[in-house]
Amino acid sequence: MAEMRYYTIGEFAKLLRSRGMLAECELYGKEDMEVRLLTYDSREVEADTMFICKGAAFKPVYLRNSVEQGAVCYVSEKKYELEQDVPYLVVRDIREAMPALANFFYNNPWEDLTVTGVGGTKGKSTSVYYMKAVVDDYLMARNKKDSAVISSIDIYDGKSKTESHITTPEAVELQRHFRNALDSGMEYVQMEISSQALKYHRVDGIIFDVAVFLNISEDHISPIEHVDFEDYFSSKMRMFAQTKTAVVNLDADFISRILTAAEAAGEVITFSTKDARADYYAYEIHKDGQSTRFKVRCAAFDEEFMLTMPGLFNVENALGVIAAAVKIGIPKEYIHSGLLRARSSGRMELYASEDKKILAIVDYAHNKLSFEKLFSSMKEEYPDYEIVSIFGCPGKKALTRRRDLGTVAGRYSKKVYLAAEDPGYEPVEDISRDIAQYVEAEGCPYEMIEDRGEAIKTAIESAEGKTLLLVTGKGGETRQKYGSDYLDCPSDVEYVIKYLKEYNKR
Repeated sequence: MAEMRYYTIGEFAKLLRSRGMLAECELYGKEDMEVRLLTYDSREVEADTMFICKGAAFKPVYLRNSVEQGAVCYVSEKKYELEQDVPYLVVRDIREAMPALANFFYNNPWEDLTVTGVGGTKGKSTSVYYMKAVVDDYLMARNKKDSAVISSIDIYDGKSKTESHITTPEAVELQRHFRNALDSGMEYVQMEISSQALKYHRVDGIIFDVAVFLNISEDHISPIEHVDFEDYFSSKMRMFAQTKTAVVNLDADFISRILTAAEAAGEVITFSTKDARADYYAYEIHKDGQSTRFKVRCAAFDEEFMLTMPGLFNVENALGVIAAAVKIGIPKEYIHSGLLRARSSGRMELYASEDKKILAIVDYAHNKLSFEKLFSSMKEEYPDYEIVSIFGCPGKKALTRRRDLGTVAGRYSKKVYLAAEDPGYEPVEDISRDIAQYVEAEGCPYEMIEDRGEAIKTAIESAEGKTLLLVTGKGGETRQKYGSDYLDCPSDVEYVIKYLKEYNKR
């Protein structure tokens, strides 16, 4: 691993000019000054920083504060009037420029890592953690450091582990995580690739060693995300042009269009639980107690695998991981062991009361496809339990989810509890009423309780007969977004454990 090299302001200007991104610049004779930090967060600025002016919430005072704290250059889409001569690079599109700057600043760290990306509407985080378990078992056997993960749940890069705010970080943070992983002696990274990351250039410049595409259905449609499904779909498809090997689920909707887009990858490998012609075909899928067994047939082997994480639908996620793991050279024994122990905090976590009358599953399911898979699978796996669901929707975005989640939950549930789920600037009551009309249309009773802990407590206390609680959306997250603030709170997992204990005492 080569030590990180720092570049001068002049070298950054040359880079942007060579890519046709530079509209105007003035370096004031400081072109040989070295840049030692790249950020768009004025709170991070220190000596020798290149400061990026970006975002709808950006204010010129952030730039002035950054200069006072040691910024030696700024990048923006316009020139700002400052009290002193500060070198500036005015670019045509700040979002396109950011990944170019970040890749360059951090010396393209992903080139020295084996990077597996996972895209799709549902199952990204589960697949990423399955892949991490498989890779880590292989690394542990070789006495090597574990792998990095970048997901919607958390981020671990060898230097820090933090809870995530978004699925795929902005380019500056993303390349920083890659660099941290490399500097920590890591060799592998597993990451989720969101439609927003692809649309807004966060992953530009990266070539994935393997990219798994799971599925697609309508989601993230709103004025601030994707204007319509076509925009969402085309954004997702951009992933293929950035991968050496695409691993594609033949069972996905719109598969002919997906396969056409996948031709942009260097190689295409397919998997399926329905089509025996797939390169990786899963069959004889069945429950074995709380575990799931299935056989996989491919060119390399034909044998049984087992998952201990609930949900028959997780076989699809595991199958994509098996194909990806074989492709990057992970021996079969570690694929078996990794999948057997694979867990993701807040993902399909099963809890039960002592009398087994109440089962509770905590999961991150938060869109139409994940709800349909979760509810239908749980109905099949626990046929003698009645479903009670607890969920909400985020404020001001993914607006179609309110209809979709309300409809699916209303169709399968005995009762629905509507609670807060990152409402942002929108009143929780307004969001809940919006969802409630669709629950009601399915003939299902509902109750609106903003506090998630109170909703979970009420659901447990009110349970009659054998009840399966599906607590979805927040999983193991310990923060709620109100306005622009992330407020600390217990996770759904903590609430479920607490109130099941109280139930047991009674």
